[in-house]
Amino acid sequence: MQVTEVNSEGLKRDFKVVIEAKEINEKVENRLREISARVKVPGFRPGKAPIKLLKQRYGPSVMGEVLERAVTDSSAQAINERGLRPAVQPKIEIDSFEDGKDLEYSMAVELLPEFEPMDFSKIELERVKIVVPEEEVTSALDRLAASRKESKPLETARPSQSGDVVVIDFKGTVHGEALPGMAGEDHHLELGSNTFIAGFEDQLIGAAVGEERTVNVTFPEGYGNEKLSGQPAVFECTVKEIRESVPAELNDELATSMGAESLDDLKEKVKERLAQDYDGLSRMRMKREILDQLAENHDFAVPESMVDLEFDAIWRQVEHDREHGRVDPDDEGKDDEEMKAEYRDIAERRVRLGLLLSEVGRLNQIEVAQDEVNRALFQEAQRHPGQEQQVLEFYRNNPEALAQLRAPLFEDKVIDFIIDLAKVNEREVTPDQLREEEEKAAAEASEKPKKAAKKKPAKKAASKSKAKKAEGDEAGEDGA
Repeated sequence: MQVTEVNSEGLKRDFKVVIEAKEINEKVENRLREISARVKVPGFRPGKAPIKLLKQRYGPSVMGEVLERAVTDSSAQAINERGLRPAVQPKIEIDSFEDGKDLEYSMAVELLPEFEPMDFSKIELERVKIVVPEEEVTSALDRLAASRKESKPLETARPSQSGDVVVIDFKGTVHGEALPGMAGEDHHLELGSNTFIAGFEDQLIGAAVGEERTVNVTFPEGYGNEKLSGQPAVFECTVKEIRESVPAELNDELATSMGAESLDDLKEKVKERLAQDYDGLSRMRMKREILDQLAENHDFAVPESMVDLEFDAIWRQVEHDREHGRVDPDDEGKDDEEMKAEYRDIAERRVRLGLLLSEVGRLNQIEVAQDEVNRALFQEAQRHPGQEQQVLEFYRNNPEALAQLRAPLFEDKVIDFIIDLAKVNEREVTPDQLREEEEKAAAEASEKPKKAAKKKPAKKAASKSKAKKAEGDEAGEDGA
């Protein structure tokens, strides 16, 4: 095998590879001998058929197999012998080959960049500690009580209103025909719950006990019953009782029904959960600051092919959003070329940060243990009740999907490693202060050109939809 480097420009390398005809023929004959030991050729014992006869029967298919293997093995050997680290799969193009002649092909390789990560001890971060106000705990408890609300008869007669539970008898018809499932007695219906067909509940607001009302509605297109789909319907309703909704009483009994030992224990659990939620927001904010400082302090070249792949993924999402009537406010009034240039900047930032985090992980032997992947897989399965086994099988049979599940775990571990080395200052804030600071930062960033996305945090340099495209998992699959 002869390998000649014909071009070296930036991260790109081009090679000319020649595999002599003699080597190809040897590989073909060796493969034919392997086949001869397994197949039956009339007139010959297994393994004794002449090579010439085997070539006539199996030559074309064996030659294709040998050529594919020869290109795969020789390209990998050429890369390994030179200590190259390809960013993506090499591009290979066969230049010439005829039976009995040398195989010549071209190989284009784009390499991962070589760079030195910054001294992370020079990074300064702020960790905000959110103090959970007691009134927020109280509001959360009130919401829990409201979720367990009950109803009781009205103490003073009045017309029904939104939020009330009305007890009704109803009979429905479509074009004068009563169909199964369109009648009921003593049915408890909460007005404003939107559990009935759109418009049904609204027409019972203001009704008094004993009142009869005619409700006109139209079943939605695609309704489960084909006879009712898209059809107008008339329901004759009688209001038999009006009950007002009342939240469940906040007491030990309610607390125990929700898995707590007492009301005080429930309060502590609610406070802990709120604190965990705010800690998550604090970490997201600090992670954003880390990524910003990493982006500002690293400016190495990145493989164009990786940027192309990342940009294509972002642009597909942009076009998908357009098809569904969702347009980023920052993109209004811009043509595609301007938008593509801006989104390519975002793609380049993501690739650079992904490569950086991946390199930090490699240099510091940061790995994701199998039990960590298993926990993430189990949590993902729990998000699909009733389909847990199918989810597990999907990930087990799809290495790429499993890699996407693993990538954010790796990224978080690298981020934690950097935080441990950085200088971290802590500050206590209230939820209101945090919201004000975030809104102010977002307002200031929205006034700057979006091309600053390479330098500014994605969630500040872009609108919410753009933030999702620009940040997400900055390492993405690259960080895996």
